[in-house]
Amino acid sequence: MDGDLSLAQVHDLIQPRGHSPVIQRRRAALIVSRARIVAGVFSILTPLWIAIDMYLFAWPEWGYLAALRIAASIAFGALALYYRGGEGMKQAWAALAWLLSVPTLFFIASHPMVNQFDPDSPAAAIAAGYAFLPFVMCAGLSVFPITALEGIVFATPLLLAHLTAGVYGSAIFPFNSYLGAMWLLLLLSSVATLAAMSQLHFLMALVNQSSHDKLTGAYARRIGEEMLNLQFGNARRNKRPLSLVFVDLDDFKKVNDRFGHEEGDRVLRDAAQSLLKGLRQGDLVIRWGGEEFLIVMPDTDTPGALTAIRRLRADGLGVRPDGKPQTASIGIAEAIAEAPESSTRLVEIADHRMYVAKQAGKDCICTGEEAAPVTREELEPA
Repeated sequence: MDGDLSLAQVHDLIQPRGHSPVIQRRRAALIVSRARIVAGVFSILTPLWIAIDMYLFAWPEWGYLAALRIAASIAFGALALYYRGGEGMKQAWAALAWLLSVPTLFFIASHPMVNQFDPDSPAAAIAAGYAFLPFVMCAGLSVFPITALEGIVFATPLLLAHLTAGVYGSAIFPFNSYLGAMWLLLLLSSVATLAAMSQLHFLMALVNQSSHDKLTGAYARRIGEEMLNLQFGNARRNKRPLSLVFVDLDDFKKVNDRFGHEEGDRVLRDAAQSLLKGLRQGDLVIRWGGEEFLIVMPDTDTPGALTAIRRLRADGLGVRPDGKPQTASIGIAEAIAEAPESSTRLVEIADHRMYVAKQAGKDCICTGEEAAPVTREELEPA
């Protein structure tokens, strides 16, 4: 993995809107699982402190704190045992917000109890654990792979809770030292967010390395199938068009047979790079197998896909070792207009049309079962 950061990667570490669907799903699953693990630990440890409260406080104060702890333990337990949340980032944000809101509310509700102690008493040293709760939670942000913007959003309520405690007055942090405590909390939040961003960068590097075909730079088939299923489901739910383009390089076996596999690899790389450069950022290029590629085009109907193919073919798919242009036979299918029952069936339709184009003489496109293939001449710009 390359240690250098591109501007695009820095942008993705600052805010989450540019993350690919694969990154979003992996990150969401990791955040939810870690939030549930932490919540499970807290659900066990939180009520154990009731014995300390009974020692520090008189009745009914310790009873009030015990009720708060039991409520917090139930909230943590519910998150740990029952929250699933799917694989979307909204569900991941909800899990993290749930995890952080419980101790934040507990801190605000319990903090006035600390003020009854003499700051120099032994009991005050034990009760200081209440005052330091926002520091612990801010440090806990480092456990999650989040962006800088998310770190700010989730740390802000903790900072406000600490500030609110300062308005109440604190025996642990007298007001004249409160600015120093706030500075320390801000510093801790910043360091925790940087650590979380480092986790995110490592996760993104691992996912990108495992999800892309090393030779061509296109998505590998395993990840590609997952992303196609996701896009197909989104198109069906939102009733938005989704075009699938099946590309098969013509006479590729002859390149390997006549010029060797190194030249064959070069032809594959050049063709894949031509596809990647000629498409929109939201389109997906998947190496389906050998010399076959799938192009997934969200929010694109068949005429729109044809327009994109016109542009791609005008730019070319690279040059064969004998100096001739590399051509391809292409089949196009559309998810909403043709209403296949699954993404697998959509691939089968596009694959069949690619074979129709191949049988029609290669270097052309088929867009329908009965439609005549669209030849290169018909796609040449006027």
